[in-house]
Amino acid sequence: MSFATDYLAQIERIAERMPLPRVRALHLPPSRPDEPCRDGGSGHARGEFCALELEDGSIGLSYVLLDDTLERLRSGPGLDDLKGIDALALARRYVSGQGVDRTLGFVCANAITRCLFDRAGYRPDGSSDSIGQMDPQPGEDIGMIGLFGPLVDRIVAAGARLTVIELDESAVGEREGWRVTTDGAALEACGKVLSTSTLLLNDTLDRMLAHCRAARWFAMVGPSAGCLPDALFARGVTLLGGSWVEDRAAFIDGLTSGDKDNRKGRKSTSKFALTKEGWPGFEVLLERAAQG
Repeated sequence: MSFATDYLAQIERIAERMPLPRVRALHLPPSRPDEPCRDGGSGHARGEFCALELEDGSIGLSYVLLDDTLERLRSGPGLDDLKGIDALALARRYVSGQGVDRTLGFVCANAITRCLFDRAGYRPDGSSDSIGQMDPQPGEDIGMIGLFGPLVDRIVAAGARLTVIELDESAVGEREGWRVTTDGAALEACGKVLSTSTLLLNDTLDRMLAHCRAARWFAMVGPSAGCLPDALFARGVTLLGGSWVEDRAAFIDGLTSGDKDNRKGRKSTSKFALTKEGWPGFEVLLERAAQG
């Protein structure tokens, strides 16, 4: 069983216990030249995420810069075709689909997760720590899956040895105090690992986790990490850090206009951190939501 099949099985359970709202809209970032990421993300372009909104206002997020996903979403049959469709049917594409369909299924499953959280009256603990509570120490071997550019200096300055795993072979090489490689086996010596949540989309999750069995701490962070965490905790992830939409209208405006720095003065999102110890469990939340 993959994470995708485990996650979808939980989404199916939600649909069995309570009616799900239909899809209202898919919101995409504006078309513009790439810019360096300055908000503690993975170092990709600023407009790297889409948002799927359900009719009750629940929002899920997903990375869209894998291959030509964003271009295909913009040039496809039309975003209006998603309006009003069955959310469960769309979420099933996370397992049955490829490329754009898989992304749409995943982002819809994340929106259903937010719907469950809200109906159960659950909100994960907030987090102001962009490094995922890593607390790097001198002499530690730390792994990073995907380059979190703004965090590199902080880890190296702490005296830790940093190894970054990237798919881009042109990035491979030794830097001062850290290195980049495409070989996931380099993670086997790392006691702590910080990973992009893009692993949930590019079919590398189980392969990367297999190299991290010795890691006592594995944090997966990024806006795509708004999924149910049970199957990730079962696989060795110790922390899931994502973005919580606080103000739906302000968030959508910021995403679609490119104003992600909230220049209009409205705080639209905050960061959260979920740990295995602090997670009440899917069954508990499902029961609360079904009775609510």
